[in-house]
Amino acid sequence: MSQHADESGLRRLDLNLLPVFAALMRERSVTRAGRALFLSQPATSAALARLREALKDELLVRNGRTLEPTARATRLLAELEPCLNTLARTLGEATPFDPAADHRTFRVGCTDDVAVALLPAFTVRLRKLAPRCDLVLRQADYRTIPRMLDSGEIGTAVAYMEDDLPATAKQRVVRRGGFVVVRDAGTPGPVDLDAYCARPHVLVTPQGDLHGFADAALEAVGRSRRVVLGLPDYGLVRRAILGTDMLCTVPCFLAEALVASGGFAADPLPFERPETPSVEIRMAWRATVDHDPAEEWLRARIVEALAR
Repeated sequence: MSQHADESGLRRLDLNLLPVFAALMRERSVTRAGRALFLSQPATSAALARLREALKDELLVRNGRTLEPTARATRLLAELEPCLNTLARTLGEATPFDPAADHRTFRVGCTDDVAVALLPAFTVRLRKLAPRCDLVLRQADYRTIPRMLDSGEIGTAVAYMEDDLPATAKQRVVRRGGFVVVRDAGTPGPVDLDAYCARPHVLVTPQGDLHGFADAALEAVGRSRRVVLGLPDYGLVRRAILGTDMLCTVPCFLAEALVASGGFAADPLPFERPETPSVEIRMAWRATVDHDPAEEWLRARIVEALAR
């Protein structure tokens, strides 16, 4: 029986090189492509050399600090990317997942408050239920999540998100709520409006602005507070608050995690204003892992953790 031309072409090419080609086309950098695929730079460079030899084309040509695709590389990506996505989805659907025995590396992007809420309880549970699986948490927010999902750097994202996700991304709301006030459990409470205005405050402010939504709400009723410490992320709240009389206004899901970890008390926000925002945490994931049993299992565990 004669071999079809397309089958002959597949036999001449190591198909493991195709995800490397797709990553190189996305990242336009050997280093970044290797990082996205968890490959060393030499291994990624060697894969590019093998692709060039097999396809008889330079594929990506250096232009300053970036790699520019050739015309053939652009055509190849347009044809290959839908096939790779379909293949990943089909293999995921066909492969069952046994968390107690299987090995997977899950890559999740999240904001710092979500990370604090998940750790360490979520990782302890993950290690118990899936002892051979690894978890990589990547710092991500509404600005970086679309790119990270689109490039495959992460399979799932959990954060506040805008509506500019990739067209193929799936999403759902996993938690809604408001804000509460956390304090050292040894300090007086519950905190009423007078105490809220009198005591010093910590504000998580990545941009360094010491004026938050609470300040605007207080100004509307003729009150004010003093923010004495600005922090770049929620991971520092524990070290900043415990042992002091300072207060910090945080999302309710984060407060639950801080209280459960010990040393903290949480009080209701002592003012109600229409301007006070609600918290909506969404989970988004790549369409290619929508029906992947392992990724479905992970998403269910994340939902459980944040629901608690």
